[in-house]
Amino acid sequence: MKRKLLLLLAFTGMMSVSSVKAQDDLLSMVNQDEKPAIDYATATFKSTHIVIGQSIETAPKGNLNFLITHHFGALNSGYENLFGLKQANIRLGLEYGVTRWLGVAVGLNTDKNTWDGSLKVKLLRQCKGGKHMPVTIDIFGNTAIYTTKWTDTQRPNYFSSRISYAVQVMIARKFGNSLSLQITPSMVHKNLVLTAGDKNDIFTLGGGGRVKLSQRVSINAEYHHLFSGQVVSVKAYDSFSLGVDIETGGHVFQIFLTNSYGEYEETYLTDTRGKWSNGDIFLGFNINRMFTIVNHKMPKE
Repeated sequence: MKRKLLLLLAFTGMMSVSSVKAQDDLLSMVNQDEKPAIDYATATFKSTHIVIGQSIETAPKGNLNFLITHHFGALNSGYENLFGLKQANIRLGLEYGVTRWLGVAVGLNTDKNTWDGSLKVKLLRQCKGGKHMPVTIDIFGNTAIYTTKWTDTQRPNYFSSRISYAVQVMIARKFGNSLSLQITPSMVHKNLVLTAGDKNDIFTLGGGGRVKLSQRVSINAEYHHLFSGQVVSVKAYDSFSLGVDIETGGHVFQIFLTNSYGEYEETYLTDTRGKWSNGDIFLGFNINRMFTIVNHKMPKE
């Protein structure tokens, strides 16, 4: 009798061990099917522009950003010009988020009554977790057309001579919650240049960054180096801008100082005439106002 009881206990123990092992195997299979959550970096910059140049940000999907850009005259222009306050170069722009990776924009600039249109495409997005990507990479391209009357009517003038293009690759990384950095190689093509010595294709290398002071305020800086020997007809300098971002709900205000009077890529990258050490400094501001056009439910990442 005792022998039968021992055999029954041994059989029951073996079945219990097999059952526990089967449960463990099933749980491990379930855990393998569950992918770790992907944590995407957000708000690398608070605006689609670091200061006057593009950032990797686009308007959210279904949202329209109304952007007002305003540059006063140079601070060294003296009291008669109220230190630049009597002058104004203004650009009105609309930026729309078509998808989470595509933004489109159009703008009108008072400088030569210039119209510009652009696309910004997000190729890679900084993230960690289920997959790891250390940076966000965007491609930006625009076309600008000035529409003022020809200054020299004695020569043949072609519509194509009014057009210029810009292409930029933007590589940015958000370091923690307080620091964001971006590098921006750029190429500008001008169909018409002032002299035969000027290059039609002009290359620059720039970068910028943002340091948060609080949840709503940050210090931003931006620099673009113009390689020598490309623009010879005028004295063009590297563009440098320093500003403050202030977020107030649906608005982002950007107040800055820059040596660039132009407000779109073909101007500030290749035709910055101001020099900081000479006092050729322009006070300016950007006003960003976001409107929801199509209310999309944000999908889980």
